[in-house]
Amino acid sequence: MQIQESGEMYLETILILSKKLPAVRSIDISEYMNFSKPSVSRAIGILKKAEYVKVDQNGHLTLTETGYSIAEKIYLRHNLLTSFLVQLGVDEQTASDDACKIEHHISDQTYDAILRHMEQK
Repeated sequence: MQIQESGEMYLETILILSKKLPAVRSIDISEYMNFSKPSVSRAIGILKKAEYVKVDQNGHLTLTETGYSIAEKIYLRHNLLTSFLVQLGVDEQTASDDACKIEHHISDQTYDAILRHMEQK
């Protein structure tokens, strides 16, 4: 099953929040992404059905192995692209915003080339 960009964003958000919070809930995602509770609930339902996310009896969200793999890939891309753009002279906030747009569409070949370039620095 091919995951959509919005699904990748939700998975990345769960990963980010799991690094900051003892437990991630839908309300945390809603607040972090500034999305409505019904929108988040619908998205989490889709991600749960696709087996990217598990929800326990307390409403705490965890990523499945597949969900974690996707989230980590997007998160690493975001961080690398942000750093790359900052090195080019883009301010941090703009770089992060632009990286968020690029991270879902960049080819593996281009990403790998940027990674190699950044590792040489």
